[in-house]
Amino acid sequence: MDSMSHAIEWFTIFPIFLLIIYVGLIVIGIYCSILFIKLARRGIKALEIYIDEKTHRNL
Repeated sequence: MDSMSHAIEWFTIFPIFLLIIYVGLIVIGIYCSILFIKLARRGIKALEIYIDEKTHRNL
């Protein structure tokens, strides 16, 4: 009976660990998405500055 109670403990604890890992991965995914959006905005701004400098130099 003792080994059976340990098996039942694992079946009740294991889904909790999976839930924690799943939520953690969702949070990391959202954080990475936010960082990518910030990087894309900076890249667009840098590209606009570069294009502006090149067009004004030629005039």
